[in-house]
Amino acid sequence: MSKVFPRLGRRRALQGAAVGVVALALLLWWLLPLGEKPPSGTIVFSTGTPRGVYQEYGERLRTELGKDMPGLKVKLLNSAGSQENVQRVATRQADFTIAAADAVATYEQRHGSGAGRLRGVARLYDDYVHLVVPRDSDVRTVADLRHKRVATGLPDSGVRLIAERVLRAAGIDPREDITPVADGIDTGPARLREGKIDAFFWSGGLPTKGLAALAQQRAFRFVPIDDDLVARLHDQGGGARYYRATNIPESAYPKVQQGVQVPTIAVSNLLMTRTDVDPRLTEWVTRTVIKSRDGIGAHVHSAQLVDLRTAIYTDPLPLQEGARRYYRSVKP
Repeated sequence: MSKVFPRLGRRRALQGAAVGVVALALLLWWLLPLGEKPPSGTIVFSTGTPRGVYQEYGERLRTELGKDMPGLKVKLLNSAGSQENVQRVATRQADFTIAAADAVATYEQRHGSGAGRLRGVARLYDDYVHLVVPRDSDVRTVADLRHKRVATGLPDSGVRLIAERVLRAAGIDPREDITPVADGIDTGPARLREGKIDAFFWSGGLPTKGLAALAQQRAFRFVPIDDDLVARLHDQGGGARYYRATNIPESAYPKVQQGVQVPTIAVSNLLMTRTDVDPRLTEWVTRTVIKSRDGIGAHVHSAQLVDLRTAIYTDPLPLQEGARRYYRSVKP
């Protein structure tokens, strides 16, 4: 008996080790295909404004892509935001970017150059619209912005697109009834604190680090965008149908919100490319996006919401062939 049990124990140990090796191999295959040489070369990724979520996500993703594809050089380009990003990819000034679904739909509806070449890679996370005013402001509703100095975002930003639609839904002409100012998240908070503007719009993931310092000082509050205004937004049709009613949760900016949710709208962000970008490269990029969620999410909170189950829903764009290959390969 003493001779049998040690042999049996060794056999079970070997079987256990074999199972572990198989499991590890399957995991590695899901993360990085075994025996396949990674794509190389140079790609251009259009991001966003400094201190915005697009910019930080792009920087973090470039690091992750470098780990998986050491021979791939990723050039980052700052941009005004979604509208410029869509145009850059469509016209081959960039290969990949992030843009809000409403900006993509609007570019297609306007028959922008190269619109038919645009393709989706992954649905990432939602942008939330922030309408920010000083804490002691008399602005309580969007309609109260009339005759105020309002930062509506840079000219080619997704913020500008949303801000003008929200203002029109409230009966305000964004060119006649306010003094529009072209500030983004990089300059808007400071100008609000200095009293140079009365309000600013921002659309970004939660929380946006560009608001963090101001939030710590409790120097501002949010103006709600209520359900009635959302209904009037939807009446505008087109890209406005991609907005959904939601709330900025109380945990986003706790010192500012003090346990209170703020009604607003959200729109999904898409990682996108073109039909002519190498499908094999796109497949690798898609894989990196999915597997690096937790690593990037540790620094960019919004990235924690990237989910394999929802990433395939890139409406209004069909999936690029390489992204489709990846999702098929991991389909249960």
